[in-house]
Amino acid sequence: MIVTDRQSSVRARRTAIATIVQDIAIESGADDVWDAVRDVGAVHERLVPGYVLGVRMDGDTRYLTVPGGAVVRELIVSVDDGLRRLAYSAVEGFRIPLTHHHASFQVFPEGAGRCRLVWTTDVLPHEMIEQVRPRVVRGAQVMKETLEQRAGR
Repeated sequence: MIVTDRQSSVRARRTAIATIVQDIAIESGADDVWDAVRDVGAVHERLVPGYVLGVRMDGDTRYLTVPGGAVVRELIVSVDDGLRRLAYSAVEGFRIPLTHHHASFQVFPEGAGRCRLVWTTDVLPHEMIEQVRPRVVRGAQVMKETLEQRAGR
């Protein structure tokens, strides 16, 4: 499994935002992966089944039900078909004390039947990166497995 985790350096300034980047090689076409990513109301079925149990949409607001029953409220910031990029911000329902969360997915073609999915997550306070990172890493693994399974790989 190829999943690369790149961590930006967090400067000594207390205002720095911690960034986690997952660069995921996926054995599935970019169009198919983008179709699943942009389907914001079906993340629990098409990207991270079991990791997210249910989704409710209210306009540009997405409510994710996660194992244990917690509900995370996210704002869908942008869905850009030209760039194959989705941006969102989790704003409520954190299990850890975050004051800011913003993330994006972008799909890059890598030839026939292959692509890269880059998931970038920014959080504050930056000290929370070590609590957020395992969740992002596991989510990336689930997405890769789900997307490749659906592609028959």
